[in-house]
Order: sequence, then structure tokens, then C-alpha cells
Amino acid sequence: MTIKSLGDFTSSVGDIAPGTRAYLDGPHGVFTPDRHEGPGFVLVAGGVGITPMASILRTMADRGDRRPFLLVYAVRTLAEQTFGGEIASLATRLDLTVVTVVENPDPGWSGEHGFIDRALLQRHLPPRYQRQQYFVCGPAPMVTAVEDAFAALDVPADHVHTERFNFV
Repeated sequence: MTIKSLGDFTSSVGDIAPGTRAYLDGPHGVFTPDRHEGPGFVLVAGGVGITPMASILRTMADRGDRRPFLLVYAVRTLAEQTFGGEIASLATRLDLTVVTVVENPDPGWSGEHGFIDRALLQRHLPPRYQRQQYFVCGPAPMVTAVEDAFAALDVPADHVHTERFNFV
């Protein structure tokens, strides 16, 4: 479980003593490649939306999956990157390409910057990308923008699987 401190209840979670009893609801939905066959996978994550993507990659690495994976991971700053070391380790066990998109890069950053949009995706999608399965998780505005970009790129809608953050 990954929890980002946002100033609401989430900011106090770190103060809960180990052993405290808690009720968790879920998971809900079916956000897994197991139900969606394809020649490869494109994973798009924003912020802590990397959490289910890391789980997918761990599972596929443990299974010895040889299909190609593209992970497009958007963060505000490199310091906010979650699971960076683990993702790098998983890249040695999978056919995994990682594209990190930094909204506010430090001077000297030579990678992608700004936001995930159609042009950025088009630069990195594999040949015959319409055949891939797509998993997208992050803040609602990012997910909507990525869905729109995929539609403009003629990615079949039934190949795009999304999860949005909902705060209650």
C-alpha cells in the first residue's frame, strides 16, 4: 500500500502506531493484465499511481514474462519518484523500457519533461502499438488526458484500462 500525504487523513497515517487495528475496504475492480491478453503492455502512471504498476511489474517478473513492457511514469520532481530503485531492478528481469516524465525538472535533466500528451506517447509507443494492452493510473485529469491521447492515436478503447484516484 502506498499513501501520499495530502494534508487530510493521509497526513496522519504515518503517526499510527504499529499494531493498531484498521479496516481497509477493497480492492475493487479488475486492474490486472491477467484478464487482457496482448503481445505487450504499456503502463502509464502519475505520482503514486505507480503503485499498481509496480505490483503488475513485480508479478510479471516473478512469472518470467518475456513480453515487452513500456512504463511511462509522470512525477512533479525526481525527488517525488516512488519505487525508483525497485523499478530499475525489475528492468533487469523484464523487457522493460522506462520513460520518466518530470513536470518540474532540475537543471541538467535530459529526459522527458512537462506532461504526458499525445506527442510524448507517440515518441515512445512501440511499433504496432494498437495491439498492446494499456493500463493507466493516476490523478483524474492525467488519466483523462491520456485516454484522449490514446483515442487520437487510434488505440482501441477496449485495450485501455484505467484507475482514477478518488478521495472520500
